[in-house]
Amino acid sequence: MERNFETVMVEQCAPVLAGLKPAGLFRYETGDCADLARRVKNWNAQLNPKGLQVRVLKGCVRTHRYLVYVYRESKLCAVLADEKVQSFLRQEGYRLPETGVPDVHGLLTQLSRRLCCSAEFPHEIGVFLGYPLSDVVGFIENSGRNFTCCGCWKAYGDPQAAQRHFAQLRKCTAVYLRLFHSGTPILRLTVAA
Repeated sequence: MERNFETVMVEQCAPVLAGLKPAGLFRYETGDCADLARRVKNWNAQLNPKGLQVRVLKGCVRTHRYLVYVYRESKLCAVLADEKVQSFLRQEGYRLPETGVPDVHGLLTQLSRRLCCSAEFPHEIGVFLGYPLSDVVGFIENSGRNFTCCGCWKAYGDPQAAQRHFAQLRKCTAVYLRLFHSGTPILRLTVAA
């Protein structure tokens, strides 16, 4: 069943729109690829001035399912500039420059290829969604088991800190959905970076 693009974007990316997370991802189903391309272009035109970008990371014309990525390039760049994150991504097979600012678009292209072409799901995607590196590594090393708590993702560190963070993200989403459903447009909900 096809769901409204904007509703799904608010449901899955409210913390990104609010500036609480660097990125979010949602699955969108549509039989109209041209309409999806128009929506992405339109949202980029509206959201780019506020520091956000929308990109399709993966799509299948046969199943009509697409993974849509909404991100704040400045926040994502800060995550990807962390030396530990870069070391982890190199271990996972990503090509990064030895020094300097990471190429966000190049790394997203590499992630997109892995989503489309790899037999295994690239769990390092958690880094691109702003999950703590320790949780991403913990998930990979434990094959998704032995987590300390589970919320928006599986956490492997301090469960109380993770629960507080998850509660903040859930509250943001609930508030944004209430405002959106009562008529507040996405552009007004979006915090400028």
